[in-house]
Amino acid sequence: MIVVNDVSSHYSLSFIERHYYPVGKFNIMANFPTFRIRTRRKYYRLIFTGIMALMMSLIISSALLLVKVGFVDGFFMELMHSWGLAFVFAWPSAYICAYLVQEHVLSRIEFY
Repeated sequence: MIVVNDVSSHYSLSFIERHYYPVGKFNIMANFPTFRIRTRRKYYRLIFTGIMALMMSLIISSALLLVKVGFVDGFFMELMHSWGLAFVFAWPSAYICAYLVQEHVLSRIEFY
């Protein structure tokens, strides 16, 4: 047990680490190297909608599968099948919706 300024033994080590050590020393995420990709700005909408469609189609496919059949044997194989099918429809839909919103709705709003 580490004792700092007569801290009694009922405080956990994590409490002492959080309050008496420099930030980032025990932060697990701070030790990972950052991963960066450089690409042209014209691909922003394509990449953004692709990542958004991946995450949303996984969440919706999982929820619908759990509601429809529950957690059964072969759940993950069925999830991968339904996720792939959902993504085929989600990405073009997200791309078209993002275009319509950015070009025809947000262009009419004045932000300050």
